[in-house]
Amino acid sequence: MTIDKLRSKALAISDLRAMARSHLPRGIFDYVARGTDEDRAVSGNAQAFDEIAFAPRVVRDVSGVSAACTLFGKPSAAPLVVAPTGFAGLLWRDGEIAAARAAAAAGVPYTLSTGSIVPMERLKEEAGGRLWLQLYVWPQRQMTRELMTRAQKAGYEALVITVDTPVAPFRPYNLRNGFSIPFKLSRRNALDILRHPRWLFNVVLRRYLRHGPMVAENYPEQLRTPLAAAKPGKFNLPFSDDVTWDDIRELRRLWTGPVLLKGILDGEDAQRAVDAGVDGVVVSNHGGRNLDCAIAPLRVLPEIVDRIGHKATVLLDSGVTRGSDIAKALALGADGVLAGRAPLFGVAAAGEAGALRALELLIEEFVRVMTYTGARTPAGLTPDLLRLPHDFTRQAAPAASRLAPALSSD
Repeated sequence: MTIDKLRSKALAISDLRAMARSHLPRGIFDYVARGTDEDRAVSGNAQAFDEIAFAPRVVRDVSGVSAACTLFGKPSAAPLVVAPTGFAGLLWRDGEIAAARAAAAAGVPYTLSTGSIVPMERLKEEAGGRLWLQLYVWPQRQMTRELMTRAQKAGYEALVITVDTPVAPFRPYNLRNGFSIPFKLSRRNALDILRHPRWLFNVVLRRYLRHGPMVAENYPEQLRTPLAAAKPGKFNLPFSDDVTWDDIRELRRLWTGPVLLKGILDGEDAQRAVDAGVDGVVVSNHGGRNLDCAIAPLRVLPEIVDRIGHKATVLLDSGVTRGSDIAKALALGADGVLAGRAPLFGVAAAGEAGALRALELLIEEFVRVMTYTGARTPAGLTPDLLRLPHDFTRQAAPAASRLAPALSSD
């Protein structure tokens, strides 16, 4: 489907989500759309955004509104970055390249996940644009350093170190769906997959014929596993539970560009990150995909901005599905946001065109909200434009929200 057709069919991210749901086997869709355990953190992220309202300012000259900004000294069309999302190649053939091309066309950075199915060198060559690399610190520290060397040689701009995943998360729906990472055909998922022949042919078979079995291409050879060799519900990923601040300081020393820590939810951790020399933090609960009772990042954002905002770049991640979400995060002090699921729904719906449409929708609504609130630039989004509940910050995740039925139903 072309971008022109999508502009008439996909009028909101929810439209792309519905298209993705119809195109993908259930196990693959749930892996993208859901969180962990009972999806409470996912619901909590959405509720945090819903609780904030704007008090628009009027009689202001907004004829020249622009979302343009700078991120780490380089121009960006909007304060938006495509978040790292593992195994996007399971949604669309060369899904990572499709998403990266869309980001380049939209004028925003793209973050490649370590767990991608496309080699970082190939993505750089075929997609272009501003590319960041997400990194897990592996138990084999030398392999981690070798991956960083590959990324620097390939020309990746920034390093995003994920620090909130010391162990594999528990996602019971993966077991029920017979879905695993690496992906494997099983009795539980075979019928569901056969009901989606277009996905099976375009994503799985065409990939196999051109490039062989799906593997985590950016893992060292010793850690690569074909995406057909895991038990359902299991995660054959090299998580490390012994990362220290000394590791962070060493990685900061080895990388020549900006370094960000992703997964910060506490002011003291944010301060320690700055003390370790990083250039920025991503306030994130992993999109609600790790700790189900984790607080929504939006609720701790003001505390972290107050602690380190004058020293480092502060980005927000988790639950960003609308342009108004971007505006709310910036009004609370963030320098920008990362969005993961919205571009992924676009990729699953229509590849590069779908991802581009998702980014267009986010940026268009962001500009519209800026115009209504009287902010001509992202810097004009200030806390006085917001109305927050008196107990907004540091609330626990709710037991249910408006998203729960959509996440659990067929």
